[in-house]
Amino acid sequence: MAGSVYDSPLYHRLFPAGDAGKLFTDTAEIRAMLLVEGALAQAQGALGVIPETAARFIHRAAMEVQIDPAALATATGQNGVTVPGLVTAFRKAMEAPDHAQYLHWGATSQDIMDTGLMLRLRQFLGILERDMRATLAALARLAADHAETPMAARTYGQHATPTSFGAVVAGWGQPLLGLLDQLPHLRAGLSVSLSGAAGTGAALGAQAPAIRAAMAQSLGLADPGHSWHADRSGLQAICAWATRLATACGKMGEDLVLLTQSGIAEVTLDGAGGSSTMPQKQNPVGPSAMVALARQIVALNGVMQGAGLHREQRDGAAWFSEWLTLPQLCLGTAAALTHAQRLAETLAPNPSAMRAALAQSGGLIHAEALSFRLAESLPRPEAQAEVKALCNKAMAEGANLATLAQSAYPDLPLADIFDPAQQMGQAPQAARAFAQTVAALPAQD
Repeated sequence: MAGSVYDSPLYHRLFPAGDAGKLFTDTAEIRAMLLVEGALAQAQGALGVIPETAARFIHRAAMEVQIDPAALATATGQNGVTVPGLVTAFRKAMEAPDHAQYLHWGATSQDIMDTGLMLRLRQFLGILERDMRATLAALARLAADHAETPMAARTYGQHATPTSFGAVVAGWGQPLLGLLDQLPHLRAGLSVSLSGAAGTGAALGAQAPAIRAAMAQSLGLADPGHSWHADRSGLQAICAWATRLATACGKMGEDLVLLTQSGIAEVTLDGAGGSSTMPQKQNPVGPSAMVALARQIVALNGVMQGAGLHREQRDGAAWFSEWLTLPQLCLGTAAALTHAQRLAETLAPNPSAMRAALAQSGGLIHAEALSFRLAESLPRPEAQAEVKALCNKAMAEGANLATLAQSAYPDLPLADIFDPAQQMGQAPQAARAFAQTVAALPAQD
C-alpha cells in the first residue's frame, strides 16, 4: 500500500484529489514560502527597515529562483523545519551577498511556513468552492427533474412514508449550501504570521505591526493584529469545516450504496466497478470511497483539533502533528467532493424500481396517512389502534392494507391515502426550493 494514495500511480484514480493535489507538494510549499520571503522584504524596504535596493532584489529573486526540495532534506531533518535550509539555499542562489544578508530579516521559521500555508489554503478553498458549486448545480437539476418522483423514505432501514427522489437529492445538497455560506468567514481568517522568534516581534523593531500590515496587504491575507504561533483556531476552523463537507459527501455515499444494492436498485451509477470473479456485479465504488474518506477525515480532524494544544510559545510536537495530518485531511476532502460531483452529474434514478418498492409494502407504507384520515372522525389514540390492527391483519394474511381499510370503512374516501404521488407531503416543494436556491447563488468571485 502506498504511503499516500493521493499521488500513488496505483490508487490516485480511486482517491482523486484533482487540482488540490498540486497544493500539497514539496515544490508548492517552497514556492509559497519564497513568495512570503519576497513580500516580507518588500514591506520592510518600503518602510526603511532594510535597504530598498536589497528589498527589490529579494522580491524579484523570490519569484524567479528555483530551489530543489531534495537539497533541503538534510537541513530539515536536523533542524525540524524547512526554513533554515531554505534561507541558506536562497541566499546562495541570489549570488548577491550584499542583498542576501537582508533576507528573512527579523522573521522566524514559523512565520514563513504558516503564512505560506495560508496562501495554499486560500487556493484550496477556491478549488473546493468551484467543485461544490458544480456539485450543487448537478444536484439541483436532479432535484427539479424528480421533485414529483415518488419513492419510499426509509428510517432505520425500514419503509417509513413516501417521499420524492428530488427531496432525497435536495437532502444531499442542503449541507453544501450551508458550507458555501460559511466560506467568506473562513477566508477572512486566512492571516499573515509575522511575530518573530517568540511571538513578540522584538527583532522586527517598532515597525513590526506596520510590516505585518503591509505584508498582509501585499499577499492578500488578513492582518490578525497579534501573534498566532500557538493559536491554531484558524486552522482548526478550516479543518472542522472540511470535515463537515466530507461527511456530507459521505452521507450521499452511504445512501447510494444502499440505493444501488441488489433487491433495491433504485439508482443506477455510471461507471460502476466490476468484480474479478463475479461478472454480474456493478459495485458502488465511488460511493464506497466517499464513505471511507469521510470516516478517515473525521479521525484526522480529531488529531487537528488536538494539535491546538500548543505548549508555551511554540510546540514542535503539536506543529509536526499538523504537518502529518492537514495534507491528508485536505486531499481526502477534495477527493470525496470529486466523487460527489461526478456521481451527481451521472447517476440516474430508476422510477420503476421505486414504484415497485412502494407497491411491495402492500400499502403498509401508508399506515400513518390512514391513521390521520381516521382521526378526522375518531379520537387519535383510537384511530392509531384501529390502523395497527389492520396492519397486523394485513401482514398475517398477506392482504393489502388499502383493501382491508376500504372494507372496514366503506364510507371514507381513501383513494388519495394510498396514492404515493399524493402522500409525499412537502417533499416536492422542498426539492424545488433547493433547486431554486442553487439557481439564485451569486457567481464565484
